[in-house]
Amino acid sequence: MDIYDVIVVGAGIEGSSTAYQLAKQGKKTLLLEQFPLPHSRGSSHGQTRITRKAYGELEYYTVMMKEAFPLWETLERESGRKIFRETGMLTMGAPGDTFTMGTIRCLQRHVIPHQVMDYQGAKQAYPMIEFPRDYTFVVDKSGGILRADKALISYQEIFRRFGGELRDGEKVLDIIPGDTVGVRTSSHHYRAHSVVLTVGAWATKLLPKLQLTLPLKVLRINVLYWRERVPGGYGADRFPVFLQENAVDKYAVYGLPSEEYPGLVKICLHWGPEVDPDSRDKADDSWVIDKMKRYIGRHFPDLEAEPAIAETCMYTWSEDEDLILDHHPSWRNIIIGAGFSGHGFKLAPVVGKVLAEMAMNKAPSYDMTPFKIQRFRHNAKL
Repeated sequence: MDIYDVIVVGAGIEGSSTAYQLAKQGKKTLLLEQFPLPHSRGSSHGQTRITRKAYGELEYYTVMMKEAFPLWETLERESGRKIFRETGMLTMGAPGDTFTMGTIRCLQRHVIPHQVMDYQGAKQAYPMIEFPRDYTFVVDKSGGILRADKALISYQEIFRRFGGELRDGEKVLDIIPGDTVGVRTSSHHYRAHSVVLTVGAWATKLLPKLQLTLPLKVLRINVLYWRERVPGGYGADRFPVFLQENAVDKYAVYGLPSEEYPGLVKICLHWGPEVDPDSRDKADDSWVIDKMKRYIGRHFPDLEAEPAIAETCMYTWSEDEDLILDHHPSWRNIIIGAGFSGHGFKLAPVVGKVLAEMAMNKAPSYDMTPFKIQRFRHNAKL
């Protein structure tokens, strides 16, 4: 049996980025995906995602995003596809809002181009929105749209170009730890010197088989599209991507211009019902639709307050919303990337770089303290 240098399990954006990094460095790499590609069963499908450097006070993400932007540009050059469109990223909040104020301080410290506005300035710039008059508004001018489907297929194509092997429709059933790691799938048995697990929502099912139970929740997210009353009113040439923390109760809301479907604006609640990833359609999410209809009616008067299209995806939410990027506590050659909590896509180039470094037993390029499994030692089975 051939032994791979690394097997990456899960061909979403994080796994595909990791496999791409490994293959570029000459590692014999196998990328496994349980569903036939392309598919819409996980967290990496769809046409668009938000990207930004603005991250409130969480500066370690801002630092990572400063490298992620040029790495996305590298992928554009290698693939010949346009992946990023700059629109700016708007955030807003009430007086003293932690995320808004933290974003301003962080952007200032890192000398990232931005603009701070009061209500009148925001209305002049974006007359199609309506928020309270005492709000503060800030635009991270580097933010914009990632074309998610193009990014994913580009990573997979270039991975193969560098000699990587991608097998889809092949579910991993067991991981057998050891000096070399065994991977048993629905149709084959493989071995590798190290394994990277980027299995999204299925981390809640696969990791316990490795005596590791982490505080993760799988959420079903309603991806909602709202029709413009005036065609083009929320086009990417005049309306930015946006993120509002504590927008609906304690939950965030995010949105993107009418880019994917003509005349439809994507605006979604950053939360949803907890589900089993293998039976996610059973969840009752009517409350999400109700809350979002009220939100749209209050803040987006030029949109029809009834969703025109409702799609779904899944988040794997870690207890503290930080990523999990670490070696298994017992087996160092098993590396885990999990808990991306709905904000991992934009970070994928750097996540892939770091997970590849760990799989090659190199020192990661970043301080990994915020992402270590050990932070859950009091409420997890390690």
